[in-house]
Amino acid sequence: MMDIIKTLPLRKNGRSRPAIASIGVAALVASSLMAVHGPAASAADGDNVVLAADSPYVQEFTELYDKIHDSANGYFSPEGVPYHSIETLMVEAPDHGHETTSEAFSYYLWLEAQHGRLTEDWGPFNAAWDVMEQYIIPSGDTYKAGGYDPGSPATYAPEFGEPSEYPTPLDFDVAVGQDPLYDELQSTYGTDDIYGMHWLLDVDNVYGYGECGDGTTQPAYINTYQRGPQESVWETVAHPSCETFDYGSENGYLPIFIQDEQYAQQWRFTNAPDADARAVQAAYWALTWATEQGKASEISDTVAKAAKMGDYLRYAMYDKYFKQQGCTSPDCAAGTGKDASAYLMSWYYAWGGSMDGAWSWRIGSSHNHGGYQNPFAAWALSTVSELTPQSSSAQDDWATSLDRQIEFITWLQSDEGAIAGGATNSVGGAYEAPDSGLPSFYGMTYDEKPVYHDPPSNQWFGFQAWGMERVAEYYYVSGDAKAKAVLDKWVDWAIENTTVGGGDYQIPSTLSWSGQPGGDWADGSTSVDNSGLHVTVEDHTTDIGVTGAYARLLTYYGAKANDSDAKTTAKALLDGALMHKDAQGISVTEERADYNRFDDVWSSGDQQGLYIPDGYTGTMPNGDEIAAGKSFLDIRSFYKDDPDWSKVQDYMDGGPVPTFNYHRFWAQADIALALVDYGMLIGS
Repeated sequence: MMDIIKTLPLRKNGRSRPAIASIGVAALVASSLMAVHGPAASAADGDNVVLAADSPYVQEFTELYDKIHDSANGYFSPEGVPYHSIETLMVEAPDHGHETTSEAFSYYLWLEAQHGRLTEDWGPFNAAWDVMEQYIIPSGDTYKAGGYDPGSPATYAPEFGEPSEYPTPLDFDVAVGQDPLYDELQSTYGTDDIYGMHWLLDVDNVYGYGECGDGTTQPAYINTYQRGPQESVWETVAHPSCETFDYGSENGYLPIFIQDEQYAQQWRFTNAPDADARAVQAAYWALTWATEQGKASEISDTVAKAAKMGDYLRYAMYDKYFKQQGCTSPDCAAGTGKDASAYLMSWYYAWGGSMDGAWSWRIGSSHNHGGYQNPFAAWALSTVSELTPQSSSAQDDWATSLDRQIEFITWLQSDEGAIAGGATNSVGGAYEAPDSGLPSFYGMTYDEKPVYHDPPSNQWFGFQAWGMERVAEYYYVSGDAKAKAVLDKWVDWAIENTTVGGGDYQIPSTLSWSGQPGGDWADGSTSVDNSGLHVTVEDHTTDIGVTGAYARLLTYYGAKANDSDAKTTAKALLDGALMHKDAQGISVTEERADYNRFDDVWSSGDQQGLYIPDGYTGTMPNGDEIAAGKSFLDIRSFYKDDPDWSKVQDYMDGGPVPTFNYHRFWAQADIALALVDYGMLIGS
């Protein structure tokens, strides 16, 4: 019997209505900021400030918000689901623009929270959560976790370095630990359902899988990444999350990933913890602003759901197979409770089961990336009563996680200030012995580029901006000196490598790394000598989404610390971004030289291209053949009908590198959030 198909995470591959009420908003915001957060949270700090509806940046937010909600611009599906991008010819983490991610949903919630902040209309915020719950949080009888044994949550399957080393065999002889959350969650909520988002939806059912093999239902749950750190998006096989053997081979898509004697029809889902944690952030701010308005009761049910999501999000704290922390061999000790928890936000957690309900499984993840941490969410889930999860140990877990995440970021901070990769409890994804001399964090081995290597996960500045924006918000609400110390150094480094002036700007893009943290970090550690850990900025970008996250970081930090450089740089970045407004939002022209990989065919010499195991043959729902020697495009021939395809075809025929002006939902939302936060906290 097949107990588990190994589920790997998403990756971030590089890159990216009503008007504001005009009566009384400025006075409301100015007074409520002071009342809730005190003088440090006000926008003034001795400066001349224009707040709320009078700020041009808040007006810019409203304009962009209206563009995002204009049906003619195409940001949402007929079901109200936000697309990853307006444009359909899009290959990065999702492999099609009209897929969507849990990331996009989390930004949708935050966008509507800001709308409620300004208009006192909380209907759209509640509606956004309802759409999320309906379409991207799996539930119902189809996905019941029948036959689940928390004493043996999954069957071990090692990870490998290259897609060509798959399918991976199941190994029933490797001991796995106990799931300490199941009984608590089941008794609290009375269900075996997991209340967390799956990371990827085929919104328009472009592939044609539909829901559990029906071929028509949309949106449809799908997955892509499954085969180790070297599997880029160009080497993925998009497959249904509900495997009924209707497509692919006689055993569906399972033999591409897992080696088994007998395959079973099954369902499986993967959660991206950074998105669920971001949803908790949005819920905190919605609660804060609605409370200021005397309207907290209007969103109380939604806030309670955010707390519930935070309860289940604790699965992301656990080792993949619930092994104890510090594991360096498949034979290492199995966890017996919280000793399998790193108390960090790992790359994913996942769950699945058989279609007949005979068995099911749950796993965490052993890999922890610095850019995925969210101390703000941990703070909210452990200190705000309305967001404190109901399970008996959840508040303590999140309080521990808050401290652990700040420690982790401190341990990873380079000599210059940027945050390095992360740490793993399973070297090579197979609990290998680490190389000698590598430092550890609570027993986990330093990993320069956790999770994926094509491209390296530590090179994208976006992870710096995303991760440190969360730290900046946490510092803003808490005043934590440890968080400020990290931010002080990071902000100096980032501004030093940012160019602004004359309405133009350039922010860091690709980073390269050398060295490692200066020593082990264990319980009781407070500092580390990282003078040998270095980062270099290789090139720069005007990426709109990353610019938004970066400007918002500087806004929160600048407002709390009264840092004039941070405030000035945030303003300059936003002014620069606004120079790129268009009819659909804000965008910049991007060259996509990587689109020459559409027709890459795998070869043993360079390990590039789509690998299909010898002997596997099958078909996609549209009839595309799946077999050795096929390319990314061969199993996605629908791309040839895309209105932008001619640019790519010309490029592959020897023409110029194609350019696009993409409108990614998360990027539009991130810059919109930066505009309104700057307008409300700093002014004009």
